[in-house]
Amino acid sequence: MSASAPVSAAPPPVPPASTPPRAVAPLAGFFIDLGIAAVTLVGLSMVTGLFWGFYRAIVVSRANAAANGGALTPDTVGAAVGQPGALAQILMALIATGGAALLLYFWRRPANAGERLASRQALQRPSTWGWTLLVATLIVLGSNGIAFLSKQFGIEPVPTNVELMQSAIARFPLFLVLFAVVLAPAYEELLFRRVLFGRLWQAGRPWLGLILSSLAFALVHEVPGVSKNSLLGMAQLWLVYGGMGAAFCWLYRRTGTLWAAITAHALNNAVALAAMVFLGST
Repeated sequence: MSASAPVSAAPPPVPPASTPPRAVAPLAGFFIDLGIAAVTLVGLSMVTGLFWGFYRAIVVSRANAAANGGALTPDTVGAAVGQPGALAQILMALIATGGAALLLYFWRRPANAGERLASRQALQRPSTWGWTLLVATLIVLGSNGIAFLSKQFGIEPVPTNVELMQSAIARFPLFLVLFAVVLAPAYEELLFRRVLFGRLWQAGRPWLGLILSSLAFALVHEVPGVSKNSLLGMAQLWLVYGGMGAAFCWLYRRTGTLWAAITAHALNNAVALAAMVFLGST
């Protein structure tokens, strides 16, 4: 397309085809990817949790050694290693989800040279950034609209990560911004859009991929049995997170570059973080 051609003349992006068709059915491949991601998430979370526990035990033992000759009490050890702090929980999430995303990408869905070229070309189209800003804006408006309507019926859930963010923002503001606005959008889009959605998109079933990957995205953010919210509260959060995931899938497919979805995700997180800081200071 020449530089003077109208944006609307750009042909729609084609589905990614980074790897040759596998013998396994696409839907089975999706659930295999999802299972590998789940096992990796749990495994890395347990490993990083153990390392954190050992680290805190060493810190406590050294502190007690300096104070009273190295005597350790069950209370002091339990208080130190029983519940990770905000920074530890963020690092655990970063290592677990980031590790799962990178493993699945390089093992199951690596991009080839043609895809990387198509992505770079998409980044040069003004329409890519127009769609990105539009989707990010609609997500913010839609999420707040759903929250407002739910509040009219007495449904005011608190996302499980809000307390963690509020605890971290006062002590580690720069790291939290790096995590929420840069790292989390990158690895979540790599896992949920590139790997999970992309597999079914490549197989010619983009709408099924959109539904299933968005459902997985919602459940990861609000895990049943872990959340303190009511069933209606969890349903409202699933609707918000699922809608976000669907919008990012659509944007990825419309623009042909994962960077558009990453950017929209980052903008959404930046707005949410800014709102948390502003509301917390008023």
